[in-house]
This record gives sequence, C-alpha cells and structure tokens, in this order.
Amino acid sequence: MPEASITPACALRGDGRQPDQLRPVRFQNHIAPHATGSTLVEWGNTRVICGVTVEESVPRWMKEQGVVGGWITAEYSMLPYSTLQRKQRDSTRGKIDGRSQEIQRLIGRSMRAAIDLERIGPRTIWVDCDVLQADGGTRTAAITGAYVAMSLAVRRLMAEGKLTQSPMHHGVAAVSVGIVGGRPLLDLCYEEDAAAAVDMNLVMNSAGEFIELQGSGEESTFSDAQLADLLRLGRVGIRELLAAQQGALAS
Repeated sequence: MPEASITPACALRGDGRQPDQLRPVRFQNHIAPHATGSTLVEWGNTRVICGVTVEESVPRWMKEQGVVGGWITAEYSMLPYSTLQRKQRDSTRGKIDGRSQEIQRLIGRSMRAAIDLERIGPRTIWVDCDVLQADGGTRTAAITGAYVAMSLAVRRLMAEGKLTQSPMHHGVAAVSVGIVGGRPLLDLCYEEDAAAAVDMNLVMNSAGEFIELQGSGEESTFSDAQLADLLRLGRVGIRELLAAQQGALAS
C-alpha cells in the first residue's frame, strides 16, 4: 500500500504564502459615519464592516438583577452577495441561522473580554459585523475588526466627555489555523478551510492569554504535537494582528 503524500512544510500554498504567513490585512476606519466607531477590515479576499453604536440604557435583565455597569452585544450577518451563491437573508427566513448565532455570541464574548463593563456606565454597546465578501475567516476578521471599531467608539465617548477614563483592557484579535495536506497552516482561506483535516479558531488578547479556542477534526484526529504546532502558529498570527490593529488606531 503506497504511503500517503504529505506536502513539505516549506512548500508554498496555493496563493503563494508561507505556512506561517497571514493574508494581507488592512483597516479602513470611519467607514460608517453614523456609527460611534467603525472600520472595514480587508483580510485577503474577506471583507467585513464592523460598526459600533451606543445606547444610553442597559438590557432589562441587568436592571432586574441590579447589575452595575454596561453591556456589549454583537450581531453578525453575511450579506446575500458575500458568497458565490446568494445567501438568503435571515430576515426573510424569520430566524437567525445557527452558524450566525454562534458567531455573534463569540464576537460578544470576545469584546466583553476587552473592556471593563463597569467603567462604560449604564450603556449598551452594539457591535454589528456585516460580511461583504467571504473567503474564509469571516469570524476571525469580524472579531479583529470589532476591536478596532470599539476602540474608536471609546475614543469618541471620551472626547465627548461621556467617559472620564478608558475602559479598554488588553487588545483582542482572532485568527484561524488548521492542518491541510498533513501540515499546519496559519490563516486558512476558503479553499484551505474546505480541505482542512483539522480546523481551529483562536481568540487571544495582547497579554498572551486565550479568550476562546474552537477546534475540531473534520473526520480526523490530531495529536498533542500537532495541537502545539497550531497554537504556535496562532500566537504568531495574533501578534501580527495586534500590531496591525495598533497601526490602524495610531493613524
């Protein structure tokens, strides 16, 4: 029986990247003028608009339970033309599909890890992430872009005197990793994601701490050594993304 073919770790990927190389990432801030903070994150061929709006009230459950501070919640959607085949809007189906619901909860958890909820006062921060074009990694792009949009929103609240001190904790970013053709890869595009034997998403902060790990074998298993390789690649990507976020906020 012939041995399975495994692509050498040093070989280039279909788009010419090295195994540990991110796709190009760019932020275009203030893309939505009516939002308190917004950015368009372009990550390879994936494009996501992240907009933040602020309501001067909190959810009813917080009032009923006497919870102090504010709240952050997120909504995520893929526009009908974001994929090769038209995606039906959730509004026409009458409910949010399971994938979108999972992702928007993930975005909300990630952003709540980035901010001191007590310091924002009795406010609700809405984070809306809309996918214009999908080529893999839409949830990681949404999280990474959402942090930039939220940082811009906080700056505006401080400039308007609504906040006296910044509630921001550590920076937060997310990236995908996976095993494709027997080798670990950073930042999977759609073709790689579809072919991955193992797929994982990492959400981390600038202190090097994990916020969330989502990983699974696609009809496959993975070893301790492979997991260590994926986490190593993920940390490399997170550091680069955090630097890109700071560059976008500095400019």
